[in-house]
Amino acid sequence: MSKRTRRNHASGFKAKVALAAIKGDKTLAEIAQQFDVHPNQVTEWKRQLQERAADVFDGATASKSEQEPDLKTLHAKIGQLTLENDFLGRRAHQGGTAERKEMIDRTHDLPVSRQCQILSLARSTAYYRPQATSEADLTVMRRIDELHLEHPFAGSRMLRDMLRREDHVIGRKHVATLMRKMGIEALYKKPRTSVRHAAHQVYPYLLRDLKIEQPDHVWCADITYIPMKRGFVYLFAVMDWASRRVLSWRLSNTLTTDFCLEAVQEAIDRYGKPQIFNTDQGSQFTSSDFTDLLKDNSIDISMDGKGCWRDNVFVERLWKSIKYEEVYLRAYETVSVARNRIGRYLEFYNSRRPHSALDGKTPDAFYFGNQSLPQAA
Repeated sequence: MSKRTRRNHASGFKAKVALAAIKGDKTLAEIAQQFDVHPNQVTEWKRQLQERAADVFDGATASKSEQEPDLKTLHAKIGQLTLENDFLGRRAHQGGTAERKEMIDRTHDLPVSRQCQILSLARSTAYYRPQATSEADLTVMRRIDELHLEHPFAGSRMLRDMLRREDHVIGRKHVATLMRKMGIEALYKKPRTSVRHAAHQVYPYLLRDLKIEQPDHVWCADITYIPMKRGFVYLFAVMDWASRRVLSWRLSNTLTTDFCLEAVQEAIDRYGKPQIFNTDQGSQFTSSDFTDLLKDNSIDISMDGKGCWRDNVFVERLWKSIKYEEVYLRAYETVSVARNRIGRYLEFYNSRRPHSALDGKTPDAFYFGNQSLPQAA
């Protein structure tokens, strides 16, 4: 078997692919097929473009005299950079293998082998090229999503057995792999078998025994998997706990943090800020970008106990409603169609769908009818 020749893509080509991913009107699989690249490359180039976009608007280059600092300044700068590198190294090692792999920049002057050493990754990890998601796997993933909504306590073994009863030929490890790709896990209280990294920020669950009756007291958020006709996307939503009202939402073709930040910022801009913001312990929500946004707005951070579904139960109920009443009834052809249909459903959910827990009121009626001061819509 001949060894595949490594392809070197021009910067303009990478920018074109990254812009297509940021535009968000196609799934990752569709973009990868269109440009004949691997989905992992699309995700990486999108991340690089987002991180470096601000450089385009930097000011003019300083004068020559300003570019020649004295020796004392250079020594101070070296010390500062040493501290910053130590800080960044410790933060990088807190992430999982997939997160650290995304940090590798093949266009950087620093050799990939050295980047792997710094990130504590094996070199083989950097060059591994997994296969794109097959049609068969997409079919199984949709069924796993349905079974997970019905039986959130089911782990990979139970789901394997359920799938086999439906004549799917599949093993437990394959089920576990697909669950990781979808961003789901069995929801039950697990024993404390591991200890977090000492430098990793731990946020307690603040909602236990807390009486939540007024809008904007507590907001919650989560991400779920949305199957499409070709590929899949991720849906993030911010919900007001007391009224069940969806305050903002975003779709993304990559499981990153940027679309979560956009939705949270939109909710704050439109409705003010809550006292408490509750999420699970997903990597998007424990990232410094996400927690810093909440801290900058003086919002208390609450996080579920790992694997404890009751801690964010209202978002889980939202996912069940939107999938059984909208997503599973469709086969979205494009991301724009999915965005339009989901937007229409959420408008119905907020303004016209009554909730028994709200005495038959809609989320809109409860949210706007129980505020001491009027909020901007």
